[in-house]
Amino acid sequence: IDASPNCPWYKGWEKETKAKATGKTLLEAIDAIDPPSRPTDKPLRLPLQDVYKIGGIGTVPVGRVETGIIKAGMVVTFAPAGVTTEVKSVE
Repeated sequence: IDASPNCPWYKGWEKETKAKATGKTLLEAIDAIDPPSRPTDKPLRLPLQDVYKIGGIGTVPVGRVETGIIKAGMVVTFAPAGVTTEVKSVE
């Protein structure tokens, strides 16, 4: 995507954070966004997006890890129900 010659008044954008970045297009601005840091030193926090019940496999909770880490073999507790289970795999 190239900058349009139809907007000569637009000088572009500039990002002032850790690394200085400039550009003229929205795509360049989106590409310059730094991903958020995920604190791995804090307790596991994984908001559930959905729960699937798959025959032969079992119950599969789906979500994104916000803080902490999750590995196969860990024992986790789901709040507020207080259900405790072992993590079989992570995909």
